[in-house]
Amino acid sequence: MELGTAMEEMIQQIFSGSLRWQVQLPWLLFAFLSAPVVFVAWRLRIFPTWGWVGLIGLSLAVCLLAIVIPSAFVIAVLIDLILFVLAATDLVWVYLLTRKGISVARTIPRTCSLGIPFVSEIQIENRTPRALKGQVRDDLPDDFDSDPGFHHLALPTLGQARFQRRLTPKRRGMFQLSRVDICLRSPMRLWNRYLTLECQNVVNVYPNLKQLSDYALLAKTDRLSLIGVRKKRKVGQDNEFERLREYTRDDNYRHIDWRSTARRGRLTVKQYQSEQSQRIVFLLDCGRMMVNERDGMSLLDHAFNSILMMAHVALAQGDAVGLLCFSDRIHSYIPPKSGKSQMNRLIHAGFDRFPNLVESRFDQAFLYLANHCKRRSMVVLATNVIDDVNADAVVDHLSNLRGPHLPVGVMMRDRNIFDAIEDQPTEGEDVYKAAAAADVLLWRDQVLKDLRHRGVLVVDAFPDELSAPLVNQYLEIKAKHLL
Repeated sequence: MELGTAMEEMIQQIFSGSLRWQVQLPWLLFAFLSAPVVFVAWRLRIFPTWGWVGLIGLSLAVCLLAIVIPSAFVIAVLIDLILFVLAATDLVWVYLLTRKGISVARTIPRTCSLGIPFVSEIQIENRTPRALKGQVRDDLPDDFDSDPGFHHLALPTLGQARFQRRLTPKRRGMFQLSRVDICLRSPMRLWNRYLTLECQNVVNVYPNLKQLSDYALLAKTDRLSLIGVRKKRKVGQDNEFERLREYTRDDNYRHIDWRSTARRGRLTVKQYQSEQSQRIVFLLDCGRMMVNERDGMSLLDHAFNSILMMAHVALAQGDAVGLLCFSDRIHSYIPPKSGKSQMNRLIHAGFDRFPNLVESRFDQAFLYLANHCKRRSMVVLATNVIDDVNADAVVDHLSNLRGPHLPVGVMMRDRNIFDAIEDQPTEGEDVYKAAAAADVLLWRDQVLKDLRHRGVLVVDAFPDELSAPLVNQYLEIKAKHLL
């Protein structure tokens, strides 16, 4: 009792000094414990967890208690030292974890389709003398969805782990995955260290080609009418043999190949194709007129998908297909060729093209076409008309093609403008919107009439319904031998 009383009196005498430096001691201890955190976070990417914040709060509370109760001063100092030793030991452990001894590898497809999920796998190998616990987050390009977003890591010494996630691309183009981020926890969960490991991969996102496989399946079973494609009766008789296929209800019985039928055990018919080989060149506008979106896709996306659909049909008929992408300059040009390999060239030439907020130079595009395509071809321009400037350019350049080539203008409708009229408002601001929409549609209809009057074939459809009208126009040209 006497010893405790004496110590209490000594502490009170110290506190009664003129400087009262002990009052500042808790704050000094707090700053002493917090200063290393700022340094390691800046230099080593080691950051405290909520557990560390809780220890700092406990230290602060004990120090404040020592100010109120002088007898708790020694206890406060001991607690601060113990907490400091624990935090420092935990910090040293996580500091010793480096990139050396940790390796990552990623397995991912080189190509994928827009909107179609695919699997990405990463493999992590631990060759360090310590077990690894924490989280792993793989690189995620823009316009991609990931499921899951991260993985929990619990990797023993000399162990391996594999993690899979499903990625869904929301945009065409070429994307690069360059790193894998790992968050490692210390044993006492007071610190997190963030490591970035380089892991380079490139993913090319191509348009969704499911419509091509659907077309092939429906064509094989003679059900193209389900997607709006109409069979065209060709003028004259086509005598060039194409292939053998199974008999369908609509086939002419005169085309049955009885020898093949007897050999295969089921009715088989001969399919003929036109002897005339056509040349088709698509001009894809990548300027400001193609920026608007429909169903999460730009007009350029819809136009490119429809072009691929028509190109697939034309190549199957033995025609030569080419592609010219332009905006304020020429982006790419694929000369017209036939064969299955041409489809891959067309896809690769346009999969990373996006609409730019620039004025399209139709004069440069048509001049380039005139210099590089001398033979008579079917020229299909996919664009949009929204004002007099670009409308006059489209009408003039397409009509000038009449003669040397067969021009076809593909104009995409703005569904919002058509919906404004179909709603038939009777009052309020909607009436003025409907009137403005009607004026725009009258002007647009006049532009299309001018094109048809000058001998230009026109395909006018909504962006999400463009494939079938475009293919129908091609089949009509093919049937009438307009080239």
